[in-house]
Amino acid sequence: ALLESADRYVKSKQLDKAGAALERALRIEPRNAGIWHDLAQIRLHQSQYQQAESLASKSNSLASGNRSLQSRNWKVIASARKAAGNTGGAEEAEARAAQFSR
Repeated sequence: ALLESADRYVKSKQLDKAGAALERALRIEPRNAGIWHDLAQIRLHQSQYQQAESLASKSNSLASGNRSLQSRNWKVIASARKAAGNTGGAEEAEARAAQFSR
């Protein structure tokens, strides 16, 4: 139910409420890599680049074996680094994303 609420909030551009719903979901399922990824995307859209990168890294640490999710996490990390002005780090993250999408 929390994930459905978060999805509705995202669609209606209420990112603060979506983030809060996902944070509650993480308290229930702290090892769910998908929720960590979703929250990372929201923080990216909120221009909270450091937090977005940290959340995507946490998702990667839980997503072993899920190459698609790991690739998407590296794309979030690349976007966060690029937005924060870390071009070299962004290129490195894009390369990692490509490795996982093969």
